[in-house]
Formats: sequence, structure tokens, C-alpha cells
Amino acid sequence: MAQLWGGRFTKETDKLVYNFNASIGFDQKFFHQDVQGSKAHVTMLAKQGILTEDEKNQIIAGLDSIVADVDAGKLEITSEYEDIHSFVEANLIDRIGDAGKKLHTGRSRNDQVALDMKLYVRDEIKELDELVKKLLVTLNKIMEENLHTYMPGFTHLQKAQPITLAHHMGAYFEMFRRDRGRLADIYERMNYCPLGSGALAGTTYPLDRAYSAELMGFAGPTMNSMDSVADRDYVIELLSAMSTIMMHLSRFSEEIIIWNSNEYQFVEIDDAYSTGSSIMPQKKNPDIAELVRGKSGRVFGDLMGLLTMLKGLPLAYNKDMQEDKEAIFDALDTVAGCLTPFIPMIGTMRVLPENMRKAAAAGFINATDCADYLVGKGLPFRDAYKATGTLVSRCIAEGLTLETLPLAAYREVCPLFDEDVFAFISLERCAASRRVYGGPAPENVLAQIARVRDLNRAPS
Repeated sequence: MAQLWGGRFTKETDKLVYNFNASIGFDQKFFHQDVQGSKAHVTMLAKQGILTEDEKNQIIAGLDSIVADVDAGKLEITSEYEDIHSFVEANLIDRIGDAGKKLHTGRSRNDQVALDMKLYVRDEIKELDELVKKLLVTLNKIMEENLHTYMPGFTHLQKAQPITLAHHMGAYFEMFRRDRGRLADIYERMNYCPLGSGALAGTTYPLDRAYSAELMGFAGPTMNSMDSVADRDYVIELLSAMSTIMMHLSRFSEEIIIWNSNEYQFVEIDDAYSTGSSIMPQKKNPDIAELVRGKSGRVFGDLMGLLTMLKGLPLAYNKDMQEDKEAIFDALDTVAGCLTPFIPMIGTMRVLPENMRKAAAAGFINATDCADYLVGKGLPFRDAYKATGTLVSRCIAEGLTLETLPLAAYREVCPLFDEDVFAFISLERCAASRRVYGGPAPENVLAQIARVRDLNRAPS
């Protein structure tokens, strides 16, 4: 059992205790970040005269050789080691001798693991941001292609008012654009370096924490050594942001599942992103969308688990905090794993505009516009509302729509109706006339589409 502590203890750690305490099974994900932090640390120690240049060079060369061997499969990270820190240090000492024993000078595992987590999360935020950006680009393309694809907009899952598919997709565009903004905000807020905080109270060594932070691309060092090793709220923030992403993906998936059904037939998911049934040969199942919808609960659980773990911890570091790793690792893998197939799934799905238009025409979603027509003729809105409701009732009874109801029937209800009512209540005019900022009129959607140029703003 390779571990970084001893001397005070007179007994070997019980094997069960060692295994229960060990984190090597999951914190090996930090391997490259741990080495990155160690190289920056010894570079700073040499600058401050705490290590010699020769010792620094030996340590960095040794660390580079460990990375090369691990990446090439020549060196395996095993459960022989308590954690990734002990793996790196033990192998370094084996390779370069006494110089390797100086790696940990002026450092605790508390600020080391805090640094590793920040480096890892920072890298993952950048990768997650790129995926969300790809999703936005895909949505933007669907919007461009469907400026005049008319469909019903829904409230309470009831047909409500006419919109275009471009406008509907624009709603998701805004949701995911805000998600990207949250990732950028988290990156900026957490980008401060905890290294040099020691176990909780810093160190007597003359460390240059600002230089260490600069070497690793941080905005600066953290301000309080206790907060530095106890802080995990940026992990909570990221889990919360990822939960919001998954919530948006789940809502989107729910609509795709409905739209892909035989009852709606608004879209058809490409064969490459569908599955079949083991017993029913006619089936084509939207499994990706269903799995994304289901996996949202998993990410929510990771967030709740970490909140619950942290809520009662006194300052500063406690072993409980080891539990933060599996939660964030799982959530990051899950969100990336959902976005990766989801993006090409919506990018390749076939829109069925005829079915969308038919559904819109059959749902009396131009009823509000019919009432507005009468208001334009001088009738008070409440009276216009009642007259239109009477027309809808008659259409239902006779199996007609407002577009197919004869003009004579209109005039029986209100003499203010004229031939121009049919142009007024057409789906095209209904959508195009909603020019209020943010509405479904094509010029508004085109303005939203133009915002794709803002997508180059990424966490930095």
C-alpha cells in the first residue's frame, strides 16, 4: 500500500480501511492535471530558491517520463496506490531518487486536490461549451430552413396560435444560449488558483502564489487559504448549470418524441438515430430522445447528492469532500454523452411541413386573429371574442375550419365580416403580422438567426 503519510502510526492500516479510504479508482481522472500542477509548483519553488534548478529539471523530466509511460500503456495506475497523488510521487521517487522527495515541499494534499479539481473542471467546461455551441449552430440551421414552416404553437398541450418551426426552435436556441452564458460565468468565477494554501493555513515557505497561478493560466491566487481548500461551490454551480442544460434537453426530447409519434407526424427521426422493436417489426423508436429525457434525473441526483454532502461540513477540509469527484465526473460524462448523439439526431431529422400546416389549420389557432379582425372594424374586443367563439362552435358542429366556413355564416354572427376576413386569418398572415419584438414574424426570426455570430464567445 503506497501512501503519503506515516511515522506517527505504529500499525499498518487495515486493508478494509485502506480500500474504503482510497480514491485511486476515480481520481485517476486527474492524472494529467495533477502532473500539470506539480510541474508548475516545482517551477515556482525553483524561482523562489526553495529548490535548485537542477532539482526542478530532474523532477519535471521525471514527471514527463511518467506521463509518457502512462499514455503509452507502459505504466498502469493501480489500486496499490491510495490516490493519484501518491501514484505520481511514488513513481517519481522510484525514477529520480531524493529529488523526487522534494516534490511535495510547501504543499498539502488538500490544496493539491483542490487544484486538480479546478484544473479538471476548467478543462471540462471548455469541452462542454463547445458541445453546446455545436447544438446552437445546428438549431440555427434548422431555423434558417424553416422560416415559413407553419405549425401550431401550444399552451396546455392544446393548439393555441400559429407560429413557424423557426420560431419554435428559436425558443430552444435562447435556452441553450443562456446555458452557454452560465458556463462562461462559472469559468470566470472559479478561475483562481488554490495552490499554496497548504492544509488550510498556508505555509511558512516563501511561495509566490501569483506566479503559480500565472503558470497555469489562472486569473490569480485565491484570497483565503481556508476557503481555498474547502471551496466546492463552483462544482455546485457547474452541476446546477448542467442540470439546467439537461432540463432543456429533456423538454426538447419530450417534444421530439411527441412530434415523431404516428399521431403527430411532425418530424421523422433518421434511421441512424432510431431503434426497432424485438417483436413489432413496424416500430421505429426515438430511443435517443427517451434516454436523454431519462438521464436528466441522473444529473439532478448528482447535484442533490453533492449539496447534501456539503451542507453540514465545518471548515476546512473534511474527507467527506472526496465524494465530490464521482458526482461531477458522472454528471460531466452524462451531459456530454447526451449532447453528442442529440445534436446529429436533430440535425438529420426530417421535418414534415405539410403535416404541421394541416395540424395548424385544424386547430382554430387563427381564432384570436379573427377576433382582432372585428376589433379593427370597431367592435369591442370582448364582443369580438364572443362572436369568434360562436363561429368556432359552428365549425366544430359542421366539421369545418374558420378558413372553410362560408362568408354567409360569418355574416350571420356579425355583419362586420367581409371577404377580406379569409386573407386576414390565413396562417401566413397570422404569423407574419406578429411583428412585436420577439414574435414569430420572419424578420424577427431572421434577427435572431443573425445572433449566431455571437457564438464565438467562449469561456476563457
